[in-house]
Amino acid sequence: MPSPDRGDRTGRQEDGAADSHCWGGRRDERGAQCALEMEITNRSLHSKMTCANGDGAIHLNCSDSTEVSVSLTGRKATLMDGHNLYRLRDRKLLIEDKKRLCALALGAALLGILLMIIHTEICPHVKQPGSKVSMTINSFISLSTGCLLVLVIAFHYKDIRLFIIDHNQVDWRIAMTSHRVIVIILELLVCGIHPVGSYWEAGLHVNSSFAGPPCISSHHKGALPDMELLLSMLMFLRLYLVHRAILLHSKELLSASYRSIGSLNNINFTFRFVLKVLMNKHPTRTLLVFILLFWLTVSWMLTLCERRLQEPEGADQMDTALWLIAITFLTVGYGEVTPKTSCGKGVCLFTGVMGVACTAMLVATVTEKLALNKGEKHVHFFMMDIQISKRIRHAAANVLRECWLLHRTSLMRASHGEHRRHQRCLLEAIRVFRHLRHQQRKLRDYVSEMVDLPKMQMIMCDLSANWNNSYRELEQRILSMEQKLDELARCFQQTSELLSDVLHHRHSPEIR
Repeated sequence: MPSPDRGDRTGRQEDGAADSHCWGGRRDERGAQCALEMEITNRSLHSKMTCANGDGAIHLNCSDSTEVSVSLTGRKATLMDGHNLYRLRDRKLLIEDKKRLCALALGAALLGILLMIIHTEICPHVKQPGSKVSMTINSFISLSTGCLLVLVIAFHYKDIRLFIIDHNQVDWRIAMTSHRVIVIILELLVCGIHPVGSYWEAGLHVNSSFAGPPCISSHHKGALPDMELLLSMLMFLRLYLVHRAILLHSKELLSASYRSIGSLNNINFTFRFVLKVLMNKHPTRTLLVFILLFWLTVSWMLTLCERRLQEPEGADQMDTALWLIAITFLTVGYGEVTPKTSCGKGVCLFTGVMGVACTAMLVATVTEKLALNKGEKHVHFFMMDIQISKRIRHAAANVLRECWLLHRTSLMRASHGEHRRHQRCLLEAIRVFRHLRHQQRKLRDYVSEMVDLPKMQMIMCDLSANWNNSYRELEQRILSMEQKLDELARCFQQTSELLSDVLHHRHSPEIR
């Protein structure tokens, strides 16, 4: 049998080994393992000791009953909470950066479109090919396009960082899916489109002594003006940034309550959802703004297409283009003005398709605005039911009156003509009475269908309230029964004690 001194030495050696093992490991990762080893050691030795590691103080108080209380600090959990807070902060900052970059990109896109319109409008008034004014404006267009490309790349960089934070610091290559890569390439292609005819015109003017026409887009009839026209019109594709700006600046995306309830119901906050919300809140305003902007934009595009014909009285004038787009949009088409070029015909075809869709939505919106709401329907149907009930009473009275008149005519033995007249009046009164009863039945069926769902909800609410009240009453009764049972148990106990005392007193005199 080992001596106590030897056991103490062995215990001290094992304690020192445990302490050295705790201090030797990594502080944040080996704290729990050290505590477990020390607990096993103390359980085997039935002694008290204290071990300190990098995470804090870990006190193991052991007794002969082998009960060990381990108090571990929550530094690791605290670090995890702090990491989550940093993630939330970074996520908020990235969303703010995305909003700012999207607003700047939309501004650069609109600036490029505005400069393109100015360049196209002043092009017929330029007296020399490759003039400084045209070159300057085209240079600014190219500069705004470069800035737009940089902003689009920065936006997608922030979006990828946000994806990494949302998915717990995954590799950035995981975020580069094929869909994302295709979207980025398409956006860069769309945002990089801009007219480059002034550079070509300046090169022709420098490299040759030919006195070219004053404006490429209005005088040349080769492939270059067609390409210039196509690039100018394709710049309007940059307006896709509007839907992104609306989405990032919408109250639905910024509201925490919206996002929380939406995540619980598996709703994605996309532009489609925001557009539905806008159409639900402000349908008329949204449609009118879209139709007005579409009308002005497409009218200018039609003017640009028809300008190559140089017809002063044709569709090159803006007012004629506005009239042609309006009648095409409304699918009227009087026929006094028609587009002459293939580009103009394509624009009018696109306008007709959009006009059908917008007109249908506008008609649906107006119909919804003119429809009665629930309260108005209740009032209207209630008053109609009262009026029909009055008319039914009058019709029933007419039926009784005609029956009496017909009976009196039969008793008086009047002429056959008067008898047939009262018969026709009776049949007409019966027909009116049946027609009114049929109208009343149809009205009440419609009202009952409309009220069935609210009535069912009220019935279910009443049933649930009754069940809750019954449950509370049952709980109170059970509690009162428990109290009574406790009282009965105490009474039985007191009775048994009294009986035992009485029996004890009776037996004691007999013994004496």
